[in-house]
Amino acid sequence: MKKNKDLAVLLLTGAVMLSLALFAWFSPAKQYSDSERRALALFPALNSETVLDGSFTKDFETYSQDQFPLRESFRRLKALSVRYLFRQKSNNDIYVADGHVSKLEYPLQENMLDHAAGRFNHIYEMFLAGADVKTYFSIVPDKNYFLAEANGYPALDYKELVALMRSKTEQMTYVDLFYLLSQEDYYRTDTHWRQECIRDVAAELAAAMGAQHSGEFTEVTLDVPFYGVYTGQSALPLKPDALTYLTSDVLEAAKVQYLGDDGFWREGSIYDLAAAEGKDPYDLFLSGAEALITIENPLAETDKELVIFRDSFGSSITPLLLEGYAKITVVDIRYIQSDFIGAFLQFDEQDVLFLYSTMMLNSSTALK
Repeated sequence: MKKNKDLAVLLLTGAVMLSLALFAWFSPAKQYSDSERRALALFPALNSETVLDGSFTKDFETYSQDQFPLRESFRRLKALSVRYLFRQKSNNDIYVADGHVSKLEYPLQENMLDHAAGRFNHIYEMFLAGADVKTYFSIVPDKNYFLAEANGYPALDYKELVALMRSKTEQMTYVDLFYLLSQEDYYRTDTHWRQECIRDVAAELAAAMGAQHSGEFTEVTLDVPFYGVYTGQSALPLKPDALTYLTSDVLEAAKVQYLGDDGFWREGSIYDLAAAEGKDPYDLFLSGAEALITIENPLAETDKELVIFRDSFGSSITPLLLEGYAKITVVDIRYIQSDFIGAFLQFDEQDVLFLYSTMMLNSSTALK
């Protein structure tokens, strides 16, 4: 009887392994994971060179993990087990605290701060030092500033981060935003801040730069569930956020142009409603990842201009500053080389704001 049971278990195990193997070998490889928002590894090149240098074995392991049969189901099962069965505090550095999902950002990497400050100072010396401009610098704290240490997780030394960045950018006027923010100003399932919650942040920046800011906006909430980046990364069944944007007469009259990859400008809008239903709904704000954007304000009562060097957090706050300027130019040096900026933008009598999140500053290799 025991032999029959052992044989049955062996046959069942073999059948499962064979099924998974056949599924893996004959199913077409997936090139992209929508949930994780990243490209998946494909079958590596197999030749004598890759075998001898060991790269095939290493790449094949990554390929096997990325293309594993029923991968999303197993990711969900693992995440639920880690959280509810084994009671572990995090899964792949993703944790849930106070109803928010976040990813650990630790430790402080001063070499990354040096790189970021080096890029900013290069731009300053190349374009701003001899120009008639006023230069400002501001840091956006990530959600871990409010969640990590308070819930027993390792956290950055944010005071040290700010002190180091201020010391490395002394030629810029620093505008403090930390005291204005709380965890409720951020999406529960995403890294970013909620535009409807940062009116006071926009007012603070406008006041520091001497720009007009009435703060009069109309809220529009889309009938589209917003599953932020941490929904897929956590693999947990999370409730979506609501996606709200702010509009006004100024924003509706704005003329927006985006610099395409082909070097030509195309017309666009402040809010890309189609993107709100795409892979990353936060791309609603200024169409997401764009190298260079110009926004003109036909209703402006001033000829002041603003140039914002920014990461993705700048997408949602930039529209809230338009009232005080005739034109805003938005630059993202993750997608355009710093040295090339002069081909598209002349600096003269503008306000210039460097606005970056702690996440970008602490992992700044993307800044060019």
